[in-house]
Amino acid sequence: MSEDGEVTASNEAVKAAASESVQQDQNIRARVRDVTLDALKTRKLNPPEISSLIRAVTEGVSLGLGKRTGEIKNALSEAMAGLDEALMKSAEATHLALRQLTSQGKDFTEHELKDALENLKKLEGEFLSTVNLVADASSGKVKQEMKDLVSHVRRTGTDSGAKAAEALSEFGGRVKVSLSEGATVGKEAAREVSARLALVASGILSGLADALHEKSGKK
Repeated sequence: MSEDGEVTASNEAVKAAASESVQQDQNIRARVRDVTLDALKTRKLNPPEISSLIRAVTEGVSLGLGKRTGEIKNALSEAMAGLDEALMKSAEATHLALRQLTSQGKDFTEHELKDALENLKKLEGEFLSTVNLVADASSGKVKQEMKDLVSHVRRTGTDSGAKAAEALSEFGGRVKVSLSEGATVGKEAAREVSARLALVASGILSGLADALHEKSGKK
């Protein structure tokens, strides 16, 4: 099976798991969080992978809400909080990866880290725009509740957005241009740094997710 086919199959599995999670009466937030984290652990932490996962989880939530026999507002809120928590962990992993790479003695340039910082900056917007798109494709009460939730969160912000902002605040002003004035860094160098960062962040996220699972299991 091709890589694209594997991702599609994975997205379908994620969608089904998210749908089942919101049909439950308890632990919806933790269930959706764990579904998302487990999927993130198997992927590269880059924008296309994260975006497709957000969509799969959100579509699954929408499908599951449509099958609930009881209320859906609280279930939706819990599900989106779980997704947000997982995305917050991915932002935290990227933040820690940035610290790790920049502590290894190499001075990265603004150009080299620009993509990584831009991706963090876009995380919250990508999250909310995807939920909004899925809401547009939904119907009835599910559609209305999802639209209301997006409007509310746009005003209040997300935990993942706040975590991303921490990294932007730390590295946005710290990154120093180490090349001679006027020199430029090619796109290939920026892509290489982004790939290295994604690899390190994936390893860190696995550790964060495992620690979270262990903590939850002890409760």
